[in-house]
Order: sequence, then structure tokens, then C-alpha cells
Amino acid sequence: MQNRRKFLKYGALIASASIAHPLASFSIPPNPIQQDKLVPRALKKGDKVVIISPAGAVYDNTKIKEFKNTLVNLGFVVILGKSVSEIYGYLAGTDEERAADINEAFADKSIKGIFCTRGGWGCARILDLLDYKSIAENPKFIMGFSDITSLLICIQTKVNLITFHGPVGLSSWDPFSVSCFNNSTMSGYKNIFPCRREDNVLALSPGIAQGELIGGNLSVFVSLIGTNYLPDFDRKILFLEELNEEPYKIDRMLMQIKQSGIFDKLAGLVFGVFSNCETENISQSFPLLEVIKHHVLPLNIPVIFNAPFGHTTKKWTIPIGALAEINADNLSLELLEPSVLV
Repeated sequence: MQNRRKFLKYGALIASASIAHPLASFSIPPNPIQQDKLVPRALKKGDKVVIISPAGAVYDNTKIKEFKNTLVNLGFVVILGKSVSEIYGYLAGTDEERAADINEAFADKSIKGIFCTRGGWGCARILDLLDYKSIAENPKFIMGFSDITSLLICIQTKVNLITFHGPVGLSSWDPFSVSCFNNSTMSGYKNIFPCRREDNVLALSPGIAQGELIGGNLSVFVSLIGTNYLPDFDRKILFLEELNEEPYKIDRMLMQIKQSGIFDKLAGLVFGVFSNCETENISQSFPLLEVIKHHVLPLNIPVIFNAPFGHTTKKWTIPIGALAEINADNLSLELLEPSVLV
């Protein structure tokens, strides 16, 4: 299969960077096991792409038209999935209808990319209705975030296809986000995702490590724990973001990750934007950052906090399944392999 890539073993330790920090810098090698992964073809102008609604309903059809125009302005030929504007309670059509849109999009060889209108809730309901054999035979670009997390992680786990955590139709497509999208999905470069300290991005724990990227929305991620839709987390770099959850709820979800044993396997952690996740009554709570430190500081792995992804205006487009290097010393995340085939 032309889109199948074999990545060779990585062996030697990566030398730790020297920094002025009270903790020693350290480095973790990537998973040395040879892997055979599916890499989608790079998108290009003129490609036919489809918009689907695999989760929550879109109650204002003008939003769908605006999203279609955004993608047209990026140079794509855009079609709409059959259930994209359906309303079935809080869902965009029945489970069978939404799953059919995904299966048809992957099976249609003329379609080169799959975009989602929004998150909300609903992707987990259709995971057992997807045709993973067809997806593996027709690997292609698919992107979203928030509730789309479960869809992206599941597809990456089941068929080893790189998927993309990035903007949806109801989120912003500002110049920063568009630039990151283009770099990740159209250029084929080994991208560097820089952070700036002036943007309040912090290194919570120093060091450099390599591993495959996995993650998305925190609450959706923890809902998959205990299912067969999560991969082995050995030497993975986990990235997480959240919206509208108070610190005690973040604490509870991070504790679930800890007690599941996932934290003990990781090479690194990247926290994105946790929008509206501080409590109003700080006298009766820990600050969010302190809660996160409770869980991550004992891990002795590199940790970055407040990177630009999640429910925020400026968003990275992050390839789930791609090998990357986290460098908490200079606040960067760098791909070690292209996330698309040019």
C-alpha cells in the first residue's frame, strides 16, 4: 500500500539540554519498536473535501455555510455530508446516519479530506459502527477537536492512521490557526511548534523527550479509559486541553489518568489552554495550575503548560500518531517525521 510508511528503530538516548533550573534536565528515548503506520496524503488546493457532523447538531445552518466558505477560500472543493445539518435531539442525526457519513467519506476515493462542523457529544456512540477495514484501505486526512477526540484517537489506535487535532467549523480560523493547519497538512514538513513565554506558556518540568503524540480534550480522553479504543501509552507524549471544568473536576480526571497507570508510561506532557477552568471562589479551591502540578511534578518528565491549542482562538494542528520531540527547556514541540505524504 503506497500510503503505508515503515519507520525504523530509534535507539540512542537523546542528550539532555543544560538549563538553569533547580531540577536536573533529562531525556527519554522514543519507543524503539519498529512501527508500520498509515500517513495521509497531503492536502492541496483543488482537492475535494467533505464536511461532516459526527457529534453534536448544528442548529444554525448559516454556520455550516460559513465553514464551507472558509474551506473554499483555502482552495478546496467542498461537499457536505448527508447528515451534516440533521438534528436528532442534541445529535446531528442518528448514530447510524453519522457513522455512514464517515464510512462513505473514507470509501469515496475522490474525497481527500474530512472536516468536522463541531464537537459537543456523540462520537463515542458511533465508534463500533465504523468500517475500520475500509478506513485502513483508504487512509486520508481527518481533523477536529473537543468531542472529536474520541473519533481521532480511536481511528489512530485501530488502524494506525495519523489523524489531526485542529479547528472545526464552529471554531476560529484566524491567521495563526490557518498557518498551523497549512504547515501540518499541506507542506509535509517536519514542523516545529514553538511557544512564547510572553503568551504565559510555562515549563512545569524540564527536559527533552521523544514519543508519538496522543491526546485531545481531557474529559473525552478519560471517558475512553477502560475501553479498547486507547493505545499502549509507552513512551507517548500526551497532550490535553479542557473547557468549563472547575479545578476539582480537573483533579478528578487527572487522578483517573494516574490511577489507570497512563502517567507512569509517558515520555512527556503538553497541556493546552484550559478555558474558563478556574473557580470563582478561590478561597475554597486550589488554583488550576496547582492542581496540575500535584499530578505532574512527581512524574519527572518534561511538561509544558498553556500551549496554543484547545478551546481558544489560536490553535496548533497536531498530528496524532506522529513522532515528535517535546523540549520543555525551550518550550517547543517538534515533529521528527512528516505528518503527511507529499
